[in-house]
Amino acid sequence: MKVDPMDHVDHILVVDDDREIRELVSSYLKKNGLRVTIAADGRQMRSFLEANTVDLIVLDIMMPGHDGLVLCRELRSGKHKAIPVLLLTARSDEMDRIIGLEMGADDYLTKPFAARELLARIKAILRRTRMLPPNLQVTEVGQLIAFGKWRLDTSQRHLLDSEGTVVALSGAEYRLLRVFLDHPQRVLNRDQLLNLTQGRDTELFDRSIDLLISRLRQRLEDDARESTYIKTVRAEGYVFSMPVGIAEARQ
Repeated sequence: MKVDPMDHVDHILVVDDDREIRELVSSYLKKNGLRVTIAADGRQMRSFLEANTVDLIVLDIMMPGHDGLVLCRELRSGKHKAIPVLLLTARSDEMDRIIGLEMGADDYLTKPFAARELLARIKAILRRTRMLPPNLQVTEVGQLIAFGKWRLDTSQRHLLDSEGTVVALSGAEYRLLRVFLDHPQRVLNRDQLLNLTQGRDTELFDRSIDLLISRLRQRLEDDARESTYIKTVRAEGYVFSMPVGIAEARQ
């Protein structure tokens, strides 16, 4: 029987070694219409994901064994790389949060947190991952967008270099690159980049844009001091300076 997409209930996997937090979060999310599975550590997370699908993972950083940062990096480099990840951290230091984003997390929340805010963050991430802004919608299935020595596969959401080697992108990196490719030769300030890639404001996202730019430059092998692709325009923002075109369509 065909399932109506409108009947889909978002499935959240909560990974935290603190049983009280797992149960409180699970109870609140279930009361708000979400399906929830809980896991106490990375082993249980991996075991569940081997046989099940989820829409988002809430992942605690401070856990014994493999911590949340290691697990997030593992997710981003494996077959589950498309699953959005929200990190929970007891650390308030900005650098720790930046590291979380650097590992490929879609967002983070600092403990202690209000359950209502956690729910709002989850819904915002799911909305962003499912509904790109209109100017980012792909009009052809499997487009390959060409720029310099690179091609962006919009079906698989990864980069291909001139020899066909695959370079994986996190969800945030992909969205940011799509913004640049849809607005080449145009200076975009941080607010514009935030609106197009995140769709909301948070206290650190202005800093996270700079971090994402740095990560994207690394993926493109682009030296910030003599940038070929993403140039910094002092006091204004960033500009994607490379011509952009369509390479071919996947069959």
